[in-house]
Amino acid sequence: MGRLVVALGGNALQQGDGPATSEAQLEVVRSTASYLADIMEKGYQLIIAHGNGPQVGRLVLQNEWASHITPAMPFDVCGAMSQGMIGYHIQQAMGDELRRKGMDRPVVTLVTQVVVDKDDPGFQNPTKPIGPFYTADEAGKLEKEKGYIMKEDSGRGWRRVVASPEPVEIVELPAVKALVEAGVVVIAAGGGGIPVIRKADGSLEGVAAVIDKDYASERLAEDIDADGLVILTAVEKVSINFGRPDQRDLDVLTVREARKHIEEGYFAPGSMLPKVKAAMAFAQSKKGRKAIISSLEKALEALEGKTGTLITQ
Repeated sequence: MGRLVVALGGNALQQGDGPATSEAQLEVVRSTASYLADIMEKGYQLIIAHGNGPQVGRLVLQNEWASHITPAMPFDVCGAMSQGMIGYHIQQAMGDELRRKGMDRPVVTLVTQVVVDKDDPGFQNPTKPIGPFYTADEAGKLEKEKGYIMKEDSGRGWRRVVASPEPVEIVELPAVKALVEAGVVVIAAGGGGIPVIRKADGSLEGVAAVIDKDYASERLAEDIDADGLVILTAVEKVSINFGRPDQRDLDVLTVREARKHIEEGYFAPGSMLPKVKAAMAFAQSKKGRKAIISSLEKALEALEGKTGTLITQ
C-alpha cells in the first residue's frame, strides 16, 4: 500500500475529557502529526481526511447564541469554517513534524465540497451526532427549547443529531489529484466535506447536514485510486460483543463476514458501523484493495500487519 487515505477520528483531534479550546486541540493534533509523519517516513504517501462532529456542533452553538449580535451563519458555512480551522491545525503540525524529520513537504488544506442527493433518505432520519455531550435531562430541555433532535451516543451521553446524507461526488477532486501527483500532503474532505446539492443548471447549493467522514474518506480513496484506506479510531481492533466479557477482537474481516456481523447487530450505528461499512465498500470496489481499522497509536504497526483489523474482499 503506497498511497493511503487516512481518516482521522475525533480522538486524533480532541481529547474527550480535555478542554474544548483551540490551544488544546492543537496540542492533540501535534501528537497526531507525529504518528502520521512516522508513517510517511516509511515511504507512504498520505491524503488526510478528518471528522468535525464536536467542532461543527460548537460553531453552530456559537452562531446561535450570538445571533442577537451578529447574523448566524448557515450550517454548511459552519462546516466550511470547521474545515479551515481543523485543517489549519493539521497542516501546521504536519509541516513542523515533517521538517523535524528532514522531510520538508508542502502540506495543504483544500476546502472541499461534496455533492449529496437532495432526496437522500438521510435528510428524513437524522443520525449524525455533533457538538458536546449532554445528560438525559439536558437533552430533553434542548429538544423542547431549541427543537433539536437528541439521541444517546454509544453509552457516552446524549448529543444533537443532524442529517447525514451519503457522499456522491467530490467537487474538488481534480484539484486533489493534481496536488497528490505533485507530492503535496493534502488534507481534504474534512468533516466529510461541505454538503452541497447540484441544481438543474449545474450550480451548487449548500445544505444543512454533516456527511459521515468515513463514507467521504472511502469515496475519496476510490476516486484517487488509493492503494489503501486507513480508518483511525479510539480502539486497536474491530470487535464483536464490544465491552462485554465475551468481547472478541477481529484480526481479519472479509466483506462477507462483516456483512453477517452487521446483520447480527454487532456494530454500533454512531460508532463502529460506518467505519466497517466504509472499509467494506473500499475493499470490494476493486480487486486487491484493502482497508484497515485501528487506533492512531497503532497505525504504523497495523500497516505492518502486526495489529489492527484488516478488511478484504
